[in-house]
Formats: sequence, structure tokens, C-alpha cells
Amino acid sequence: TGHELGHKKEAFDRWMAKLVLAVVGYGHFFIEHNKGHHRDVATPDDPATSRMGENIYSFATREIPGAFKRAWELEEVRLERSGKSVRSLDNEILQPLIITVALYSALLSFFGPIMLIFLPIQMAFGWWQLTSANYIEHYGLLREKLPNGKYEHQKPYHSWNSNHIMSNLILFHLQRHSDH
Repeated sequence: TGHELGHKKEAFDRWMAKLVLAVVGYGHFFIEHNKGHHRDVATPDDPATSRMGENIYSFATREIPGAFKRAWELEEVRLERSGKSVRSLDNEILQPLIITVALYSALLSFFGPIMLIFLPIQMAFGWWQLTSANYIEHYGLLREKLPNGKYEHQKPYHSWNSNHIMSNLILFHLQRHSDH
């Protein structure tokens, strides 16, 4: 849901995406996916595109830190262009991070140390779901590099898609990944 809300244009929907992703401590996905992955999908520059022959575990150890690093770099460039510090509250990675810290602190205060068991489990599950989706959606697909050094424009065949009604309902249209 956070993935799909991040594609919306309305400010409320985009804030809801940050909120949903903050629940699992993966707020940087909002920046990385929309500004990095969509630009570089199916190229070696994209940490969220799995390579032919790469297993999901190797992919996860490359994609998760790579996505955070790229999100931070993208946000740093955006803020620098507008004359703002990367440490400001205008940083759209720090915004969901603050929500995560506040939410987890409240849960720890209310339920106690037992949450130190459950919070990492639900975090890992959320991260794994997003990483698994990225792994499957572009596995082994590469855009052709043109003579000018740029990559060909993205086409529907640079994503694996599924046209099944149940996956459409369950995955909030995620199965038609190339449509967005």
C-alpha cells in the first residue's frame, strides 16, 4: 500500500505512503523507488533490479543498503538545489524516520521490552516483502545501452507482469508493475 500511495500526486496520499512505510522503518523507499528505481530500472545502476542468476538473498544484501544509500544521495541533491540542509525537516527520509522512532518509542513505553522481539520481526517482514517484490518484478531484465551511453526508454517488457484478478486485488495492482 505504501508503494502505491507513493505514486500518487496528492500531498495527503504521499504523506500516507511515508506513514505506512514508517511503520516498518523503510521510509527511504518512498524516495528511492520513485526517483531512483523508476529512472534506472533494468540497468546495472539500479540496486532494486535483480540480476540474472542472482538469488534473492544476494539481491537483498545488495538492494537494501544500496536503496538507502541512493535515497540519501537523491535527497541530498534535491535539498542542495533548494538551498536546504540534508539534516533539515524537509528531508523526506528523515520525516518517516522520525515517525518510526516516535511510533516504536510509544510501543516500547506502552507494551514494554517485549516489543524488542516483535518490532524487528515485523520490520524484517516488511523489508522482505518490498525486497521480494523488487526481486521478482525485474529479475534478469536489462535495458539496452545505446551508442550515446544512455539506456533505451523503459518498455513494458522491462518488468514481469501478471494479469490475474486475484493478484490484482491482493497486491493493489502491483502485479502490473510496468503500468506505473
